[in-house]
Amino acid sequence: MIPATRQNDVTVLEMGPAYDSLDETALDELGSLLLTTAATADPPFVVLDLGGTDFIGSLFIEVLVRAWKRLTERGGTFVLCCVQPFCEEVIKTTQLDTLWGIFPTREQAIRSLHRSMVRTDVAGGSGADTGAGVARPYAEGRR
Repeated sequence: MIPATRQNDVTVLEMGPAYDSLDETALDELGSLLLTTAATADPPFVVLDLGGTDFIGSLFIEVLVRAWKRLTERGGTFVLCCVQPFCEEVIKTTQLDTLWGIFPTREQAIRSLHRSMVRTDVAGGSGADTGAGVARPYAEGRR
């Protein structure tokens, strides 16, 4: 089971080592939880903490893309935090870091999404656009 918490109106999901395998049952559970969260999180802003995940493959990426699409349809997005080096390499190689913010800590990721929500409320919008507008100091600073 993936621990889910709420901080500053942001849903935080903490991925553990069970999801860095190619175990189809674990990935099905992950997909179900992420898609349900993407459909029900209110507001639709989610942080995925990958600190306990050392490996990701194409099925894991597919689940993330599906969840991200569902969130963007609702005017939200997600960001990643605590991404391990191999996982970060996969995300950058697939250029998904251009869609998703990557932050070194959970607190920075939550602050980024919280600022996005505040800007949206002030501007009178319905939510974040695609996530591409979310600040990414970690990803930019490492390039």
